[in-house]
Amino acid sequence: MLIVNAVLETPDTVDFSLWPVADLPPYQFMALSGDMSPLEVGSALAMLADYNSRTGEDDLPVIGASEAIRRLLGTDKITAPGGLRVHDTRTNATVQPGCCCGLEDWREWLDIADGETLWLGHDPSPRFEHADEIVQLWPDGGDAQETPPGQPIEILLGDLPGILHTVQEGLKGFLSLTRQWAARQTPTLAADLAARLDEDLAISAPLPDTSGQHAP
Repeated sequence: MLIVNAVLETPDTVDFSLWPVADLPPYQFMALSGDMSPLEVGSALAMLADYNSRTGEDDLPVIGASEAIRRLLGTDKITAPGGLRVHDTRTNATVQPGCCCGLEDWREWLDIADGETLWLGHDPSPRFEHADEIVQLWPDGGDAQETPPGQPIEILLGDLPGILHTVQEGLKGFLSLTRQWAARQTPTLAADLAARLDEDLAISAPLPDTSGQHAP
């Protein structure tokens, strides 16, 4: 069985005090879904606020939750360190997004059906290969000329539409929880925050129904 989640890198919140956050190890991955606790949603927003406010005058200290969210909304486009995490319960193998992979690009997985090869980040560099009607994934080795040892995770192209609809449902759940979180923490910015995340992370726009595209 394959479990595919939209994941976001966890923040370093040792010195974070703008709003309550979960006690999570930094620089790991958390799955975004409607099952997250309010503290986990706070952690996700802490990462997004910090990651998108690291250059220029935004390096100035932030005072208050509203200012942090306002700066986040002031960016040209919200980006999110993360992507799709694929876990095979049969082999216990997991392919995580590499460094510089962005969750905002998760819909690029739709291009796989057209024979495209995805870049999934580096350090580690997940390896991605097409094999007829199957996609093969290895946790690392994307930069190597030879195929890595070990058994890859295999995804049937025909299963991708269902997988991506499940990913989308998780993101919609996270977006709903974010609206609730913002209504408590920054009520005047709640609607704008939800709308920007929906747009920039490409959450709610319909996915194409290609369920029969690869049927024999």
